Amino acid sequence: MKTLVSILFLALAGTGASAATADVFPEAPRLRAEAASLGKPGWRPLLEYVADLHIRSTHPATAPFQFPWEEIGPGYTTAFGHWDIIHQIIDVLPTTPEHARQQLLNDVRLQLGDGFLPGSIWMPGSAQALRHGNRPTFNTSSQGHPPLWVVAAQDYMDITGRSSDLREFFTRATRQIGWFEANRACKGGGFFYSDITSRLWESGVDEGARFDRSYPDPLACVDATSHVYQLYEFAARWAERLGENPEPWRGKARRLREFIRTRMWDERDGFFYDAWAKDDPKLRVEAFEGLWPLMVGAADHEQAMRVIDGWLLNPARFFSRHPIASLGVSDPRFEPRMWRGPTWNSTTYWAARACVAYGRPEAASRLLAAALDDSAEQFRRTGTIWEFYDAQGGFPESLERKPASKADHNPPCHDYLGHNPLLAMARLWQQLNPGRNLP
Repeated sequence: MKTLVSILFLALAGTGASAATADVFPEAPRLRAEAASLGKPGWRPLLEYVADLHIRSTHPATAPFQFPWEEIGPGYTTAFGHWDIIHQIIDVLPTTPEHARQQLLNDVRLQLGDGFLPGSIWMPGSAQALRHGNRPTFNTSSQGHPPLWVVAAQDYMDITGRSSDLREFFTRATRQIGWFEANRACKGGGFFYSDITSRLWESGVDEGARFDRSYPDPLACVDATSHVYQLYEFAARWAERLGENPEPWRGKARRLREFIRTRMWDERDGFFYDAWAKDDPKLRVEAFEGLWPLMVGAADHEQAMRVIDGWLLNPARFFSRHPIASLGVSDPRFEPRMWRGPTWNSTTYWAARACVAYGRPEAASRLLAAALDDSAEQFRRTGTIWEFYDAQGGFPESLERKPASKADHNPPCHDYLGHNPLLAMARLWQQLNPGRNLP
């Protein structure tokens, strides 16, 4: 039986949602059909809800978008972008490739002339847009987003076999590299996000424990450095496919990979840290961001095995009841508020994908099943999906987003698609466990 809170959320979920038509989301029937037959039977009500939420969250094309656009989720303010849209693209990609392509192009075509790719696009109706005459608005220089879009672009080309957008993807990736090199490079090597200097949370990890202490100068961040490494790797791959010389990009990737493997790796702990914390144990934080070298393929095999076994599958660290905890369970800063303990399903997905890439499919399967099991349980109880989940399996609505908010209680957003690639997670689990999804 649904609780009162679930009834309230289901009522709210319908408000302000796009009345998606065949013109806006013509592939919708295929998405619904996939969700109804994907993964374990106990997951399917959740997955069907997620599929419908993608459809309800898609709006007709309007400036600044060329195509119909999908918002982060109707339980959040009206917005598009950041790394949220990349998770949404991957979530629907195999079943609705044209919709996924449209969201990808909506995102990358916002790129400015200097290569800067904006983060969140605040659309009319949001508080941010209302402050600007209720027009779409976004930061134009100091708050981008993690450049994970290259993964979605490659996935799109791999799944569809289409390469008509390759030249555009390559051009935008190399321009973005130029922006990172001009604006986010550290003197001693590596790259940083503006979180370290401005607290704008460009990394997407708002109020993360790594930045409790302020630093006067930009220092190499393990997440930013890993993400730029991945940009280099894809630029090299795409250059080669286009018949251009990949070596400039490969050389940069090699040097940055070596930096990650040496300057960010602690041999004793068997984990990756920010450059400023690697040589000072007092500054270390057991943050999930230390997994990014695995998630982008920069870690060597031995490093990856140590991180998977010692950290990712360790209940005292990241393998919480609903994995993965955003902060190690044993870290004294672990607490029930955003990015300081709770689980974001998107990071579980990236971690599972990394396990597969490093030859550990059984680890990926365990992560995915545990996360989907609890997500489905919370859906049965509340009738919605949540921005983030209690790593210990408690009630998501008891968690806090940002305690500094004026609200007495500021729980995670409901109906939040941006960090819930649950269809992609179930799809990957099914690929790793053929036959086990049968009723």
